[in-house]
Amino acid sequence: MPEQATSVAAPAPRVAWWRTAVVLFKLRVVVLLLVVAVGGAVLAADPWLNHGAAWPDVLILLLTGTLSAGGASAINQYLEQDLDARMRRTRKRPLPAGQVRPPVWALVLGSGMVALALLVAAWHRPQLAWAEAAGAFIYVVVYTLALKRRTITNIVIGGAAGSAAVISGAAAVGRWNAPEAWALAGLVFLWTPSHFWSLSLVYKDDYARAGFPMLPVKVAPRTAARWVAVHTLGSVAVALLMALFPRLGWPYAALIALPSAYYVHRTLRLLREPTAAQAMRLFHTSNLYLAVVTLAAVLTALPG
Repeated sequence: MPEQATSVAAPAPRVAWWRTAVVLFKLRVVVLLLVVAVGGAVLAADPWLNHGAAWPDVLILLLTGTLSAGGASAINQYLEQDLDARMRRTRKRPLPAGQVRPPVWALVLGSGMVALALLVAAWHRPQLAWAEAAGAFIYVVVYTLALKRRTITNIVIGGAAGSAAVISGAAAVGRWNAPEAWALAGLVFLWTPSHFWSLSLVYKDDYARAGFPMLPVKVAPRTAARWVAVHTLGSVAVALLMALFPRLGWPYAALIALPSAYYVHRTLRLLREPTAAQAMRLFHTSNLYLAVVTLAAVLTALPG
């Protein structure tokens, strides 16, 4: 008799632990969140920065922000591991690739990181703990569980998680209600759909396969590009209006003028040619734009 074939699961490829950590905790995204969080801190901290008194607050912010955002990202990937396995863009993430076994360890580790972040934040300033808890809650519960699989407006509302990072920066220095920080938070809120819908245009077939009702999956590419343009123009308008704050003024406006023009240019190119190639260029441009605007605000607001 011929031998019966047996199916043996292929072992997961060996990957350096730090590479797994970078992807599981979405550390590249976390870095951008920390940039805007520090931007919120600097914009809110005046005049404390004149004496350096706010810098210990910023160090606590960096620690708790990394733990909170990284932990929430691990929870997000645990909750979406089945859908990540269906998408070419995400099927090599640690959980669908079998790099974390059992997968529940991602949930345990992520939850522990968020809990530790909130404990340290509450010890430092309760308002910081509230802001970081709001960011994690919006990302995990509102965006991942409630909206992402159900509505094309998921990222519009989910973008508030990024705004919470800015407010956490202001909260870390004891001024969560500083108008300059809220303006930057509003910029992040408007910027997020432009950024994420550009990426969704590139991978719309992936999102359709996984069952995510992202905007580019449900509407024609040109229609999606129009909505991207609405949010691009809104975020650029807020960025330019921030020059009205006395601590920013014309030096800040001069620093962001060309980046703003280039961001609009790339968006107009997508409107004329709503292809995956143009969408990817706009996605990378949007990343750079938010970082440049935030750094321009920080450099201008810091005391000379």
